[in-house]
Amino acid sequence: MSLRIVVCVKYVPDATGDRGFTEELTTDREGVDGLLSELDEHAVEQALRIAENTGSTGGTGGAGSTGVGMSGGGGGTGGGDGTEITVLTMGPEDARDALRKALSMGADKAVHIEDDDLHGTDALGTSLVLARAAEHIGYDLVVCGMASTDGGMGVLPAMLAERLGVPQATLLSEVRVEGGRITGRREGDSATELLETALPAVVSVTDLSGEARYPSFKGIMAAKKKPMAVLTLSDLGIEAEEVGLRGAWTAVDEATERPVRTAGTIVEDEGDGGRKLAEFLAGQKFV
Repeated sequence: MSLRIVVCVKYVPDATGDRGFTEELTTDREGVDGLLSELDEHAVEQALRIAENTGSTGGTGGAGSTGVGMSGGGGGTGGGDGTEITVLTMGPEDARDALRKALSMGADKAVHIEDDDLHGTDALGTSLVLARAAEHIGYDLVVCGMASTDGGMGVLPAMLAERLGVPQATLLSEVRVEGGRITGRREGDSATELLETALPAVVSVTDLSGEARYPSFKGIMAAKKKPMAVLTLSDLGIEAEEVGLRGAWTAVDEATERPVRTAGTIVEDEGDGGRKLAEFLAGQKFV
């Protein structure tokens, strides 16, 4: 049986752009360029490494059904009894750019959940949608980044594992799949933990897991021919009231713009610069 890996990725506003909020106090995704979250690139990279290391050895009895109905594309990792990688995201039409980036890195196929009622969905709602989608696709292993670069919550992998009813191994700097089991390493402030669990499972990887590969020209061209399915909430059996702003358990009540940076204080050293600096720091209660 083939090892089916689903990688959850997110289309996020460029951190170098002028990010802001809409009138509904949701993230403004139209006023700034978007891209595949950098932390999710590490998740795609680790999925590709697992595929390269496992080859056609395949996985265990996974979860879900292969209900997307897509045929394989060229230039990926799958085929036959080998490992197959599906990248999964939810968001507006532009979110397909994130999927294309992952496909150009080497993933086999993509699934985009697009629905107007998803606008304003919080982490709980997102975990519901992605869990239903993973079950719809069929999976042995779900791989996530450690957090999104826009929300930065880092709770989605745990929520996803809970909804799927499978073990979780999160914040891994190293992950391997062998003999139907996952082994991983988690780096802490004072210790290193070694984790092991059986498939199916959910894992998240950190930015210490290894540098993500840069898509080659061949990979970029091959990505154009790889299948990308589009699903809606109705395809996943989810009611509009369960997601979006209406179904969110969290809300932003107020937001203010960051103050404009003012000119700094210049301390001229005329032999007493040290004293002046100390007085300034004390006045600001820094010391």
